[in-house]
Amino acid sequence: MHPLLVMNRFNRRAAARIAGVTVLLVAIVAPLAWWVARANAESEVVSLAVEESNRLLRHYGAADWSAANAAVAAQVAVMNLSGGFFDIAEIYDAGGAKLAESLTPLGESVEKLMPNHGRPAYAAASYESLTVGADHWALRVFIPLRSPTSQQLSGYFEGVRIVPAWQRQSVQAAAVKLAAIVGLSALLCGAAIYPIVVTLSAENERKTLEVLDSHISMMEALGRAIAKRDSDTGAHNYRVAWIAARIGEEFGLTGSAMQALIAGSFLHDVGKIGIADAILLKPARLDDAEMALMRTHVSQGEEIVTGMGWLDGANEVVAGHHEKWDGTGYPRRLAGEAIPLSARIFAVADVFDALSSKRPYKEPLPFGQVMQILRQDSGRHFDPAVMAVFERLSEEIGQALQGSTEHSARQLLEAQIRKHFAQ
Repeated sequence: MHPLLVMNRFNRRAAARIAGVTVLLVAIVAPLAWWVARANAESEVVSLAVEESNRLLRHYGAADWSAANAAVAAQVAVMNLSGGFFDIAEIYDAGGAKLAESLTPLGESVEKLMPNHGRPAYAAASYESLTVGADHWALRVFIPLRSPTSQQLSGYFEGVRIVPAWQRQSVQAAAVKLAAIVGLSALLCGAAIYPIVVTLSAENERKTLEVLDSHISMMEALGRAIAKRDSDTGAHNYRVAWIAARIGEEFGLTGSAMQALIAGSFLHDVGKIGIADAILLKPARLDDAEMALMRTHVSQGEEIVTGMGWLDGANEVVAGHHEKWDGTGYPRRLAGEAIPLSARIFAVADVFDALSSKRPYKEPLPFGQVMQILRQDSGRHFDPAVMAVFERLSEEIGQALQGSTEHSARQLLEAQIRKHFAQ
């Protein structure tokens, strides 16, 4: 994939993610800011209510609201409190018995809608915010009354303020304003972060592509080293890796599984580097002893790719590419699904290409004859499930590779590598 296309794709992805996070932050923080602003406004109203009630109650200052004159003083106090700041004002003695109550006309209309509560028995001032009826916002305060000298609890004051429309609108406007400021700040923050993230991630993307290129170069260097020893394997490596990748795609392989299949297929014969020329390049048929030595290329290949980081996944194909479905292969004589899927896929790709390609000792077989041989070995050499998938792809693969050169096969594989290694 061209670097500019990669960059554009990343920019769109980064923009979408940053926008998504920003919108999420706005969705969370803006309502929270609105709630905090409303709560602060409520607290201010309650503070005024507490201060107003304390001021008037001190002014009418019965030291003990349980005393004989408390009822008269309480009535005078609540009458002054109601109609001022409160729409409902009530004073109770220390035992929770109501001494006096005063209501404005508005207070009388909403009192029956207020939730009931038990006898007062609280030690600290508090409040509750209530929605009363369809359109009334009420703040109910609860204030314990204490003796100015001994601080002993002497009674309770409860007041209800119906927040007027103008004040309610002011609180709402302040809350909405704060929520809007917070939301806008989040959006501006996202806009400011975006170019920074894009720059840093673009650099990371560039370095990732450089690492990918180095991996591909390393894999191709190993492939060229094998080809130098065995001239038949150069284009063969590109072709079988591409065929295996096409089959793997039909099996739904992606990510590391597909990368391991491609790398393992390309490097399946890497162990031949350790085979002596007298055996590797012998034009005649190998005897039993020579064949035994030739077969050690599997174990030598395992040793080469094991511990090489990103090439570790290639081990399955390198170690299992001569195993057979019926258990007659080597070196471990694995059978059926005990053979890794990548090795079962490669086995079909390897034999198809070997039969279809021109070699110094043979001409390529016709496509129909190649497929007939493969079908006959399904269930013996090959996994029937892999063969069933390959049957669907065989004509497409045959046409794509017909008359291919090492260069054209390399281009086919490079497209697969860019597709699956750049994920």
